[in-house]
Amino acid sequence: MDREVLLTGFGVRTAFGTGADAVREGVFDGRPAFAPITRFDTGPYRTGLAATGGQAAPLREVLAEVAGAAVAMAALPTGAEAAVLVGTAGDFTGLTRFWRAADAPGAPGAPGAPGSSGPSGTSGSPGSPGSPGPGSPGAVDSGGAAETVPAWQAETLADTLGLRGPRLAFTSACVASATAITHACGLIASGRADTAICAGAYLVEEENLAKFDSGFALSRDGMVRPFCADRSGLLLGDGAAAVVLESAESARRRGARALGALTGWGAAGDAHHIARPHPEGAGLAMAAGRALRRAGGPRIDYVNAHGTATRYNDPAETRGLRTLFGAAAARTPVSSTKSTTGHLLEASGAVELVITLLALRDGVLPPTAGFTEPDPHCDLDYVPNRPHKAELRRALTVNAAFGGANTALVLERA
Repeated sequence: MDREVLLTGFGVRTAFGTGADAVREGVFDGRPAFAPITRFDTGPYRTGLAATGGQAAPLREVLAEVAGAAVAMAALPTGAEAAVLVGTAGDFTGLTRFWRAADAPGAPGAPGAPGSSGPSGTSGSPGSPGSPGPGSPGAVDSGGAAETVPAWQAETLADTLGLRGPRLAFTSACVASATAITHACGLIASGRADTAICAGAYLVEEENLAKFDSGFALSRDGMVRPFCADRSGLLLGDGAAAVVLESAESARRRGARALGALTGWGAAGDAHHIARPHPEGAGLAMAAGRALRRAGGPRIDYVNAHGTATRYNDPAETRGLRTLFGAAAARTPVSSTKSTTGHLLEASGAVELVITLLALRDGVLPPTAGFTEPDPHCDLDYVPNRPHKAELRRALTVNAAFGGANTALVLERA
């Protein structure tokens, strides 16, 4: 029989600051955190806005901060046996240095550079005749930053926390930290682990801003309005969160206080398109259906939606939730907290789980900020603009990623 999975500690950081109170004062008040980016030049891009907390600290330090807070809240002793599972794409500084060096005058492949070929001045692919190999004169150096490697983040975090156990990094884009949590729940429920620290972090940087900008996915007017007729896209945001999960037996043995229970989890891939979700939200409904079956039934008091405010996501997600809940969908509150925090990419699942936990514990529905005219294809209760008091016992949080990946977590109030 599956063992019960309890949440006994958390740490969180967003553009609003560090800790639960910062989330309450920003996310739950419906106050968008979007402001001009100052950590790099945004001149080449269509937007220079994101939800950032000023200058970025090293990713390893941010992960250590939120995970340390979670471990302290759970009173987990140093040297404990615990899996450390991190959703991350690593630190992009090495990659950014690589591209800047590659584009510099005189670099291999730059127009007019020695060894360039063809009228455009582009050099051959790596390993082709005339292309410099690693360590050869004039080769572009990424800086050798270990932080760029996602697995290094998990290893370093475990060592920093002084924890023994398996270390894994999940790189599945916007479902990365949710996938880490799902994996941890499986380990604990099946008896393969007693305790796991699950974390995710993303800090706004130029590599991803450039990619989303080139795909015309970023908001054109500096606001993120999920499920609205006039929505124009997403904006990125800084985010990091960590949770301590453990079996009920472990928590009782340590005298740890349960803050919530992960009673259901699910994942699914619909592989509909490399970037667009299935138009009927098939993968999301499948992942959430699995989570609800494991949790023992479909009753849900609140849904923290993926809600990116993009053209294809919002109606697809709405249809997926209607498939999932049937007639009950119309009376189930749904909100997108990305309207305040921005899209946190790999950190989304972990941060939004903590937001969902606070909603349950405080009895408050976080709003979808900046809500204007509803899209006729998005016809649910999106908790527009203002928080609402509610009796909340059980909530669902869902995330999706490119390639049709979907995750779902059911959290119950302790």
